[in-house]
Amino acid sequence: MSIFPPIADYGFLSDCELSALVAPNGSVEWLCVPRPDSPSVFAAVLDRSAGLFRFGPANAEVPDQRRYLPGTNVLETTWRTASGWMTVHDLMVLGPAIDDERRANWRRVPGDAMSQRTLLRIATCFSGRVEVEANCVPAFDYGRTMGTWEYNDAGYGALRSVWGDVTLQLASSLHLGKIGARAYGRTMLHEGETAWIALSWDGSPPASIEEAVEQRRDTERFWRDWLSAATVADHRWRPYIERSALALKGLSYAPTGAIMAAATTSLPETPGGERNWDYRFTWIRDSAFMLRALHALGFDWEAFEYFAFVLEAVRANGAPDKPQLQIMYGIGGETDLTEHTLDHLSGYQGSRPVRIGNGAYDQQQHDVWGMLLDAVAIHQRRGGELPSTTWDGISSFVDQAIERFSEPDQGIWEMRGEPKHFVASKVMCWVAVDRGIRIARVRDDDKHVERWQAAADSMKAEILDKGLDDRKVFTQHYETRNLDASNLLIAIMGFLPGDDERVRATVLAIADELAQDGLVLRYRVDSADDGLSGEEGTFTICSFWLVSALAIIGETARGRALFEKLLSFAGPLHLYAEEIDASTGRHLGNFPKAFTHLALIDAGLRLIADEAAATAKA
Repeated sequence: MSIFPPIADYGFLSDCELSALVAPNGSVEWLCVPRPDSPSVFAAVLDRSAGLFRFGPANAEVPDQRRYLPGTNVLETTWRTASGWMTVHDLMVLGPAIDDERRANWRRVPGDAMSQRTLLRIATCFSGRVEVEANCVPAFDYGRTMGTWEYNDAGYGALRSVWGDVTLQLASSLHLGKIGARAYGRTMLHEGETAWIALSWDGSPPASIEEAVEQRRDTERFWRDWLSAATVADHRWRPYIERSALALKGLSYAPTGAIMAAATTSLPETPGGERNWDYRFTWIRDSAFMLRALHALGFDWEAFEYFAFVLEAVRANGAPDKPQLQIMYGIGGETDLTEHTLDHLSGYQGSRPVRIGNGAYDQQQHDVWGMLLDAVAIHQRRGGELPSTTWDGISSFVDQAIERFSEPDQGIWEMRGEPKHFVASKVMCWVAVDRGIRIARVRDDDKHVERWQAAADSMKAEILDKGLDDRKVFTQHYETRNLDASNLLIAIMGFLPGDDERVRATVLAIADELAQDGLVLRYRVDSADDGLSGEEGTFTICSFWLVSALAIIGETARGRALFEKLLSFAGPLHLYAEEIDASTGRHLGNFPKAFTHLALIDAGLRLIADEAAATAKA
């Protein structure tokens, strides 16, 4: 039996600046400070000796129930022990924005609330009596350096641990002791009694139970006020869509407007295998889907801030008149994401190597221009303006898509084998030109429209000539008959209409031939040159893409059935990792995964709209 909890069983906490993972036994097993892509303070999720912070009952490891307080990212765990019952509320504190100074790392304008840089944990006994204990063992720099604690004052309720520029403050209603790297405390709670403990980094921990409860209420209020802006129909799927929205907000980095692909690094696609990647960055690939989801849910402000981040990151790379586009950026807009391995860490369930950085950052992936231009078109349709200087840069990206269309690339899945003429990459180059034409027409830029239309027509003709097999099914690349789930984008991005027989044949072939128990693989790893060994699970985003594609081609009932099946695979807290093992339902890969939740939102909203349209016709 594994000593690691299942990936889907972790609770996800966030204050829109940092994030943490909480294991079912009450241990915080992942936290990086002072940014979510910084070295970790707790990393037991990657090595059981790499630091943790447990707060819970002394004589129980398995909770009775776990849930998020409705409409929030505040985690509530209910414990039953031999002598009583207790709840623990875990949260990253959000409170009133600072008015008298500007935090140096902020490029966006904070809202009414912002991170208080504090992880707060509150235990309340509501029946009998429960002995509660705390153990905080920081292991800085991904477990390389164990922390040491010092008392802050003459009392026993506050400790401090320092490593480089990082200073941790531990405050509690418990009497705290210290032994080397371990800070600990224990007390007996009787019915109606409460204890709290708070870990802060350049933050404002509470000084009393009253302050702790008020910080919890402020945090709950923030999340519920934010979610109240969402426009989601009163539908049985609404809880899943709203949880996905809360996960996306939690993956945001408020100082810059970036949204991370996931909160973690190196959670494996195959336990014990080498398919372990760092996803604490922003992919241009996510941009179009991110803006579609945010606007569709009514979160126009978040969409604007994310779009601003993307434009800033892009402008900073290359000459002003011809910026260069990477496939991904750091959450501060960084362009150098050099990959390293952490060989001292055992990895989740022995999955090595553990990686930080991402070696795919400088790959050639030709889908990026299409994703960016689709995002720009969405921004414009929602009333966003494009100054002339911005349009000049955007125009250069359309021209780059045209120039690079004839070249092979690594494909949307960042394959580490030889470059190929991937069909989805070619389609996304066409999307870049198509969206450029739409924007140019609004701007009365006839010169660009004429030239780009000729290029788009030529691109489409080549793809239809070389990208189909004898069944009229789109293939992974020009030199193979293999299928690839990325070709579901042909329907979703509008390369061809849903009633086109080639689109229909491709969607149904993927559903029937590239699936395990109905869940979709990216491609068959045994027949694709991806430069890696080992198996991988079904890619959940691809399964949700299939739902959307089935709806587009008119197979709505089949899409609805698949969507219901996918919802049944959700984690206990309605969160998703990157992949699902179709035979066991086990979640694999980094967690929670933004792209998965984006695809869930898109598929769910499509199906709900189809239901509403069918009802209106009846």
